[in-house]
Amino acid sequence: MRFADTLRFARDAATGYPMRTTLSVLAMSIGVAAVVVLTALGDGARRYVVGQFSSIGTNLVIVLPGRSGTGGFNPANAITTTPRDLSVDDAASLQRVPAVKRVAPLAVGTSEISFGGRLREVMVAGSTSDFIPIRNFELAQGQGLPEEDWNRGSSVAVIGSKIREEMFGSEPAVGQLIRVGDRRLRVVGVLKSVGQGLGMNTDELVILPVSLAQAMFNSNTLFRILVEAKSREAIPEAKEQVMNLLKQRHRGEEDVTVITQDAVLATFDKLLGALTLGVAGIAAISLAVAGILVMNVMLVAVTQRTGEIGLLKALGATARTIRLAFLAEAAMLSAVGALVGYLLGQLGAFALRQAFPVFPAYPPDWAVIAGLGTALGTGLLFGVMPARRAARLDPVQALMKH
Repeated sequence: MRFADTLRFARDAATGYPMRTTLSVLAMSIGVAAVVVLTALGDGARRYVVGQFSSIGTNLVIVLPGRSGTGGFNPANAITTTPRDLSVDDAASLQRVPAVKRVAPLAVGTSEISFGGRLREVMVAGSTSDFIPIRNFELAQGQGLPEEDWNRGSSVAVIGSKIREEMFGSEPAVGQLIRVGDRRLRVVGVLKSVGQGLGMNTDELVILPVSLAQAMFNSNTLFRILVEAKSREAIPEAKEQVMNLLKQRHRGEEDVTVITQDAVLATFDKLLGALTLGVAGIAAISLAVAGILVMNVMLVAVTQRTGEIGLLKALGATARTIRLAFLAEAAMLSAVGALVGYLLGQLGAFALRQAFPVFPAYPPDWAVIAGLGTALGTGLLFGVMPARRAARLDPVQALMKH
């Protein structure tokens, strides 16, 4: 039997039982579609988080108060040492570090903003003129905080776009006097709308000079110090220099944590990469189930077509030819199922992107190739047993059963 005849035999066998064929194709396509959609979700989450971290700022080194001890909790340290707070002077000292380009201290809290009888709660970020460029924020109107002595802040504020809209409506905001907490401040700038970032909605943010924010929250401590290294290559050097200087200032104690954006990104990338692999593995189980279904369908086909097999053998068809014919049918069912599943999966990923435009739900190439390969592989693997059973049939007995 020629290869073209084998394919025709497989096609006719598949189309001869439409319900059975449809169910096999459906099972396989659901498995492939599950792999494509779930990996698109996992990889979309990874890309979204990486994008969000990249938007925080470039070449970023973040200093946090307190030591995130990698060596675990030490009760002796807890009793004898008190974590030292980060101060504005600590932040100012980091400007002298050779590998550092810019430094912005950050004090964070909530307060109330009022203007013209309108009142609402806002998040307040106390910082300096370098905060906006370090965080990659853009101004829609006006200017950022002035360059001045960090310990004596002017009575000015930069507000988010949503606050401008709610407080001022169609009126110009720049130059207006607002009240934040117990302070009267002049609006000098309005941020461009960027929406919800990691942990902070900048559209609802009010940025003040750091000394005003600390006075407002009645606190001398900083929430973070944001440090921008001179280049990407200088990040490890900047981290080390920052840590050494703060250790000197804090009497030789390593009581701060210095993290780099790259390190946080790498951790998230690894975690979400593992998550994508995990969901792909779960989805692949459905492909194994689909393969078993193909095997059952093919075993039933052998039983139903014993007479046909007997006739082929009586006409001189070899066991190898019969085996190939049944394997071709299993491969055909799997291939059609894989293709339909791929199209369904891409449709599902497209629907996700339409429903959540900020979420880049694109299935990774490796997942698509693995899904299609696994579908074909399981179809052929589970098609071997029925093919061998058909090839072993005795032609005389097969014709008698028929």
